[in-house]
Amino acid sequence: MDRLEQLLQFYREDPDDAFTRFALAQEYWKRGDTERALHFFEGLVRDHPDYVGTYYHLARLYRELGRTEDAVRTYRQGIEVARRVGDVKSLAELQDALMALELGEE
Repeated sequence: MDRLEQLLQFYREDPDDAFTRFALAQEYWKRGDTERALHFFEGLVRDHPDYVGTYYHLARLYRELGRTEDAVRTYRQGIEVARRVGDVKSLAELQDALMALELGEE
């Protein structure tokens, strides 16, 4: 069983598990299936808004797809969530990524 099949099995067993959904998004993105990756990342932001790691990766995917405004919005949302939940490391990463994007360095 390959990684995707294994993750899909976990997802069928518990479709609300945030870690499995995040791993599926990452796996689909790695395989070039950005539509499915977006589906899982965007679903995580909707259903598990405090899962801070999602914002950074979703914003990067938006950047890859040329959706700069969505990327900026997503970084900003992630910054708000990271502040609220006290995730200092993610807060710094999101702020750095947003600054780089706004300065055109990324």
